Amino acid sequence: DSSTSRGLGDVYKRQINIPTMKKLVNNLVFAIIAATLFYACSAKPSYSDKVTTLKKALANKFLIGTALNSKQITGKDSTGTHVITEHFNAIVAENCMKCEEIHPEENRYDFTLSDAFVDFGTSFDMAITGHTLIWHSQLPKWFCHDEKGNLVSAEILKKRMKEHIHTVVGRYKGRIVGWDVVNEAINDDGTWRNSPFYQILGEDFIYLAFQYAHEADPDAQLYYNDYNEWHPGKRKTIIKMIKSLKERGLRIDAIGMQGHIGMDYPSIEEYQAAINDYVSAGVKVMVTELDLSALPSVRHNVGANVSDVETYRKEVNPYIEGLPAKISKEWNARMSDFFDLFLRNSDKILRVTLWGVADGDSWKNDFPMRGRTDYPLLFDRSHQAKPVVTSIISAAANSN
Repeated sequence: DSSTSRGLGDVYKRQINIPTMKKLVNNLVFAIIAATLFYACSAKPSYSDKVTTLKKALANKFLIGTALNSKQITGKDSTGTHVITEHFNAIVAENCMKCEEIHPEENRYDFTLSDAFVDFGTSFDMAITGHTLIWHSQLPKWFCHDEKGNLVSAEILKKRMKEHIHTVVGRYKGRIVGWDVVNEAINDDGTWRNSPFYQILGEDFIYLAFQYAHEADPDAQLYYNDYNEWHPGKRKTIIKMIKSLKERGLRIDAIGMQGHIGMDYPSIEEYQAAINDYVSAGVKVMVTELDLSALPSVRHNVGANVSDVETYRKEVNPYIEGLPAKISKEWNARMSDFFDLFLRNSDKILRVTLWGVADGDSWKNDFPMRGRTDYPLLFDRSHQAKPVVTSIISAAANSN
C-alpha cells in the first residue's frame, strides 16, 4: 500500500518501496521464520472478506501502525502476526531497540531481535520506526555512570551518545523511515526531567542526540516523543525545543504524541489544540503509542489499611471477566471519536500507531498492580476486531 504515503515525503515513499525479503537470502534462521509467517498469514481467513482493512481504508489519510513484541517478531504469535500484516502498514518495536536491550554493556551490542524486527518490516513492505535512541528509562547503568556509580563527565557522555547513536542508526540506514530520537524528556508542568542526561549535559543532550542521529542517516526522519503532550506546560516547552532545534539548523520532522488516553482524559478539544500548536511550530504530528484504558483512573493516596487496599484493588480492576456491554459501547464510541479527530487532521498527521496488537499484549495489563485486566486496543484477546474497527473504516470512506 505505497499510496499510504500522502503527505509523508520522499523518505516514507522510498521506505515503503524497499524490495521485499531483503537480507533474508543469507539469513537461514529468519528465512524459516518468514516462511512460517507467510504461511500463517495466507492460511488464516481474511478479516477483509466483507469490509476492507484498516490500512486500505486509511491509505490516503495516514499510516496505521502497531508495536510488535518479541513473540510477534519471531513468529511465535502467528495469530497476532496475521492481524499485523492484514491491517497495519507501519511498525515500531515495543522493546528490542531500547538501550538496555540493544546495548546492554559498553562494548557489547545485541542486534538479534532488532535485526529480526527490521527484516520483518522489510519483508512485508512496512514503514519502520526506530524506538528509541535516548531515554532515561530502560537505560543500562553503565551509560551515564562510571564503575563507582558516579555520573560520568560531559565529554564521556557525549562520546557514548555519539557512538551508540551512530552504531544503531547506521546499522539500519536506508531501512528505517525515522527515529524517536529522544523520549520523555519533559515533565507535565513543562520543566525538564532531571534525568542523568539532563544532570550532565542540560538541554544540550537533546540537540546533540538529534545532531548525531542526522549524521548517522541524513535521510531518516527525526522525532521527539512524549506522553501527555496536550498539557499546556509541557506543550509550551516542546514548542520552545522545536524552535531551538530549528534555530541550530537541526532536523526535526514530527512530534510523537503518545496516545495513552483514558475514558475521561484528555478532551478532544485539548488534543486538537495540541495538534494545532505543534503544526504551527513547523512540524507534523504522529500519534505514537495509542491505547485507551477502559478502567477507572488509578489513585495514589491509598492508605495502608488492608481492607482499604482490597477495596481499592476492586475499584481499579473491576472487569476481570470482561467488559460489561455498556462500558464496551462507551469505549468503542470514545475510540471512534479520537479516530474521527485524526481523520479531520489527516493533513497534519503522518502516522497513528497502536501500542500493541490485541488487548492481551498491552502493557496496561498488570499495571500498576498484578492481575489488573484492561481492554485498550482495537482487537480483543481473541484477536477479533472490535466494533470500532468497522466504525473507523466507515468514517475513512466517508471523509474527504
